[in-house]
Amino acid sequence: MKKIIIAVVAVFTATLSFAQDDKQKAEELKALLGPKADSIAAIQGRIDAIQGEIDGLPGWRKGAFGTIGANLAGSKNWFSQGTPNNSSGNIGITLNAFANLDRAKFFWRNSGNINAQWVKLDNKDIDTDDDGFNGTTDVFNITSLYGYKLSDKFAISALGEYRTSIINNFNDPGYLDLGVGATWTPITDMVVVIHPLNYNFVFAEDDAAYESSTGAKIVVDYTKAIGAVSFKTNFSTFQSYKSGDLSNWTWVNSFGYTLWKGIGLGFEFGLRNNKQEALANAPVQVPAITFDNVDNPVQSYWLFGLNYSL
Repeated sequence: MKKIIIAVVAVFTATLSFAQDDKQKAEELKALLGPKADSIAAIQGRIDAIQGEIDGLPGWRKGAFGTIGANLAGSKNWFSQGTPNNSSGNIGITLNAFANLDRAKFFWRNSGNINAQWVKLDNKDIDTDDDGFNGTTDVFNITSLYGYKLSDKFAISALGEYRTSIINNFNDPGYLDLGVGATWTPITDMVVVIHPLNYNFVFAEDDAAYESSTGAKIVVDYTKAIGAVSFKTNFSTFQSYKSGDLSNWTWVNSFGYTLWKGIGLGFEFGLRNNKQEALANAPVQVPAITFDNVDNPVQSYWLFGLNYSL
């Protein structure tokens, strides 16, 4: 019995000794870690400062990020639903790209946005139904802004902006804004365009609801990348001098979060109000629908899926 007690005491003593040694070693390592962490933070600070100086240099700035959302499904003899034998799918793609040139006396900013989505529902029990993908959301927008600098914040500018659809109704309708005025750049990543002299060209095969006119163009754009997060918001509006019925606005917001090697999650949503489009898509009835009585709701779309940043 005495030998057992001695052995237990010896094991306990050894364990306590090892625990004290491990604790002392951990404290020593923590003491070494503190200065190392401070050094890493200091190095990262210097890297960020250098990158800030690089970003501030005049020259081209280019970039792009987009989102892909997709799901495919099918069923066979799944009788709990109305179409027990079917194949279905939904595919959506967004792309935001920019190429900006900044010089001492002028700047030239170019950007594009595409959002295209397709959906299908093929009923295998019906031979006459559509078994392909059909376009749903359809957005195409390109912008080019040139400015001659009066100061670091203000410039005389000229803007060209074109908006349409590309899947089903290319240039029907299509909108082309051409105008001149002033541009304010309060911070590096934000642009505010105010053009009191602008002409809004409207292209459409059925021009009964569409009309070109002169007006004011206002655009607010903010594009930023902070670490793994990329986002862009763009608000564009045309205010017609001829009639408020010919005015329109569009607001598009895009977000991307990178998780690994440029791949992450993305989300985009857009809002639009356009009375001419509302009238062109109104049902035919008697008495006829006009600008005075047409229902003009805010249009919207959204897409969530995988994101890739360049």
